[in-house]
Amino acid sequence: MSEIEKIETVCPSDIFLQVIKGKCKTTLIMLIGKNRNRFTEMKKTLPTISERTIAKQLRELEADGIISRKVFNEVPLRVEYYLTEYGESIYPIVRDMRKWGHIHLKHLENAYRNQSK
Repeated sequence: MSEIEKIETVCPSDIFLQVIKGKCKTTLIMLIGKNRNRFTEMKKTLPTISERTIAKQLRELEADGIISRKVFNEVPLRVEYYLTEYGESIYPIVRDMRKWGHIHLKHLENAYRNQSK
C-alpha cells in the first residue's frame, strides 16, 4: 500500500475525535486555555469527575502534544498545565464544538417540549 493510499484510508475527523474523546477532555482544554490551569482548580470545576480520571485525561492530552505540564519545585508541589502552541490550534475548534453542543441541547429540549404538548 502506497503512502497516499494509507493516508486516504484514514479519516481525519476520526483522528480528531480520538484525541478529544474522553471524559471532559474538551472541558479541560477550555479550562487550561482560560488559565484555570492548576489541578485543584480543575477538580473544583468538575466535582463529579474523580481525580484519577482527570489525571488520566491530562496525561493523554500531554501525550498527544495538546498540553504541557510545568512542575514548580515548591512545598507543597505546584503543577500547572498550559496549551502548547500545537494545542492552541485545537482550542477554537473545541470552543465552537462546545457552543454547538449547547445549541443542540436547547434544540432537543424544545423538541421534547413540543412533543409533550
